[in-house]
Amino acid sequence: MLQVDRKYLPSSTELPDSDDTPVDNEDQNWLPNVLLLLLKYIWADRTDWFFGVDMGVYHPTGVNHRFPVVPNGFLSLGVERRKGNKSRRSYVMWEENDIPPILTLEMVSWTPGGEYEEKMAIYAKLGVLYYVIYNPEYWQRDRHQPFEVYKLVDGGYQLQIGEPYWFPEIGLGIGRCQEVSGAVEQEVLSWFDAQNNRYLRPEEEAVLAKDDSYDSLFPGRLNAYFDYYQLTNIHRYFAIHREH
Repeated sequence: MLQVDRKYLPSSTELPDSDDTPVDNEDQNWLPNVLLLLLKYIWADRTDWFFGVDMGVYHPTGVNHRFPVVPNGFLSLGVERRKGNKSRRSYVMWEENDIPPILTLEMVSWTPGGEYEEKMAIYAKLGVLYYVIYNPEYWQRDRHQPFEVYKLVDGGYQLQIGEPYWFPEIGLGIGRCQEVSGAVEQEVLSWFDAQNNRYLRPEEEAVLAKDDSYDSLFPGRLNAYFDYYQLTNIHRYFAIHREH
């Protein structure tokens, strides 16, 4: 990382929270928040992490320190969960012991945002270990896969294989799954454990625990991890039988 005289660096109170560029669609904000809310549940007892959504990351490697890079989502480890017990307006690396995010997430939209070029170069320069690009709609246009994970190796990113992809340095995996929210079925990103089991949200576990009939169908697995298809088929089973 470049050495910069810190007395010339602005403080977080002097910097805007992002670059004020609006997202192209609701999923660019919603899907990273799904990961954040699930992470709050998985790591409820930990205070050494921070997950930002559409938040400016200010770093001393660019031409102008007042212009941030803004991932759709990013995870940093070894930092305070709440900075000084307050919510962050932005992530300013020179106020975070120069700790870069260990993981950044970009969601490709109708308007290309340099996810495969400019941002990849910035994240490599910052030392971001893992870079996830989610491109469910425009991957053919961009000649890439819908879900790609890159790892920083010798200063450059190398495409990884496998999904869910396991991050040993983080202790989590990430991958796609189908989810039902209300009456809407949609592909989302989720966290997975080392056995490739999807972590359930609290409300999903509550649904399983609420109905004793689930336990009769799946003894001893009320708190286990069900993938989407298992969970949805269970709901459909009971919906059909309740109608009759």
